[in-house]
Amino acid sequence: MRSRSKLRIAPAAAIALALAACAPEARQATEPFISENAEFVEIIGDARAEIEEGNLADAGKLYDQAREIEPENPALWVDIARLRFRGGEHKPALEAADYAIELGPQYGPALLLRAQLVRDAHGLKDALPWFEAAVQADPGNAEAMADYAATLGDLGRHQDMLEVVRELEKTAGKYPPVYYLQAVLAARAEKPVLARSLLAKSGMFQRGVPAALLLDALIDMQQDSPDTAVETLEQLAARQPGNARVQELLARALWLSGRDDELIERFGERATAADATPYLTMLVGRTYERRGEREAAAPLIEQALAAQTVQRVALAPVQGLPEQTARLRNMMASGSTGGAQQAGAQLVKQYAGSSDMHGLAGDAALSAGSYSVAFDNYAEAAKVRRAWPLARKIIAAYRAYGDDRAADTMLARALAGEPRNTEAALMLAERRVQAQDWQRASVLLDYVIALGAGNDPKVLDLRAVAAQGLEREEEALQFSARAEALRPGRLVRSQ
Repeated sequence: MRSRSKLRIAPAAAIALALAACAPEARQATEPFISENAEFVEIIGDARAEIEEGNLADAGKLYDQAREIEPENPALWVDIARLRFRGGEHKPALEAADYAIELGPQYGPALLLRAQLVRDAHGLKDALPWFEAAVQADPGNAEAMADYAATLGDLGRHQDMLEVVRELEKTAGKYPPVYYLQAVLAARAEKPVLARSLLAKSGMFQRGVPAALLLDALIDMQQDSPDTAVETLEQLAARQPGNARVQELLARALWLSGRDDELIERFGERATAADATPYLTMLVGRTYERRGEREAAAPLIEQALAAQTVQRVALAPVQGLPEQTARLRNMMASGSTGGAQQAGAQLVKQYAGSSDMHGLAGDAALSAGSYSVAFDNYAEAAKVRRAWPLARKIIAAYRAYGDDRAADTMLARALAGEPRNTEAALMLAERRVQAQDWQRASVLLDYVIALGAGNDPKVLDLRAVAAQGLEREEEALQFSARAEALRPGRLVRSQ
């Protein structure tokens, strides 16, 4: 039987066991309407039913009718904002959300929507005051309390999260996210049996909710059942082919189950792509190493360990992506960067309100070396969602442009907004090492180790360098020894 040796570098996906932050368009409005007009309420109910059926255009027409009856109802504009998000009209959705706040500064659902938007665009920390305001304005809103608890958990404030969850349990009873959030806390506390029981009570796994599927797979891996995790993650990967976090976890589950041939077949080519994550590249390299194929393993492991600034982004093709995304990726992968940039610009003209299209156009421009165009498009995309993958590309663009100060500022802001982001923390630590700022580098690297990357030779090497800079020779020797013990199988290093 194959060895199930532990992977020596922890993926960000395995660290962040949080309630996945649903984008506003993914939520179905359920709050009652603040209106005494029966016709108005009936129209809104019909519109929501159309959304459930996926008939967004018909829902839009019904909302237009509702606007003629009560044009200044904040609840209406919350619904309109969510509909626009779901339809990819992100900029008009922001305008609708702003108008809802203007009409109802103390209207709970409007404050909740604003909190969700701030979290997507500016990070967890900046969203907290909005979540607190939403809960204060509408204490009975279970969704607001659940989102507030999840955001606290993502910030690492687990005790605060637990207190909010307990309060939510008192007010919302058997509301499914109560059990889900409790399951997240149990999984983080390394109590997989309890986590499994709580997740089952939520019913979210049975309904196929992606966040619940992800948590279920992580619990399987905690319980040394990676084969079961593979089955779940394959389902999720088929539904979300562009989700790098899911792909990483699927690869990890295959590794833990000893299914090396499957892992190489599925991810071998992907690991060599320009936009492959360091974790996936490392994992494939380790798999080759475990199979005894050292020549194939060495360059991948070296690539994953190397501290290199990406000058350009060349997105590799991925099966199952939307047509526009797939076409641009194929063009960039084939070297047609100029054509990709033109196609990206055309998409922005055609879908001017879509942050997704601005992000694609930014990728295409960056691949062509048109940095100012990339910056402009990324800035527009970030107004709606400044998730880490986008922030990382903006940082790479600044570095390629020669503006390290702007890149460092963006990196620091990204980590402040998402403090459990191991990759961002490590990138910032590397910058402090390069600047010979040994004290800050040591603090950051200790934090990276605490987040779960304590078995990564690269992290330990950097920590040893920082210790040497502080003239702590014994400490430096200890970290160097730990790193050497975890070196990639005494591989013949690439020349």
